[in-house]
Amino acid sequence: MSLALAHRTRIPAFSRFGWLMGLYAENHARLQRLFEASELGCGGYVSSIGDGLDVRLDVLEQHAYTTELRLSYGLVDPQTGMADPSASLRLYRDARQVEATHCYAGSRWQDVIGMYPPPQRVLDHRLRMNTFLGKWLQYLAERGHGVATLRAVDEETIEIR
Repeated sequence: MSLALAHRTRIPAFSRFGWLMGLYAENHARLQRLFEASELGCGGYVSSIGDGLDVRLDVLEQHAYTTELRLSYGLVDPQTGMADPSASLRLYRDARQVEATHCYAGSRWQDVIGMYPPPQRVLDHRLRMNTFLGKWLQYLAERGHGVATLRAVDEETIEIR
């Protein structure tokens, strides 16, 4: 009986950093299925499904292996003038990952974790932001947003509510 216990193999633990990298990969798959974001050129896009709550996707910059994006609704926080909620995204085409670098949902990251947070708090915040992004992308897909509802917009025609 003691031999059976002596040869017990240990299953490696999944680290929080590994979990975060998994979220990045899942978010890439969700964003690609939803809007095919890596194929879009620089500019603004709007997805409208007729519910009065349009989704705005801005392709800010294209680099060799990355794309900088901003995802938001056409709503503005009256106190700050910022799109609320919104997420700044970095799409890594070669690694097939999407990272939420900043999220604004009523408060800025400095207000949430402080100006000089310890590394553990930064990692926790990144986990929360990217979990939020994954749930948001899933919600948008369930509501009917997608490539078929996405259209390029001219900056002069944008109306923010």
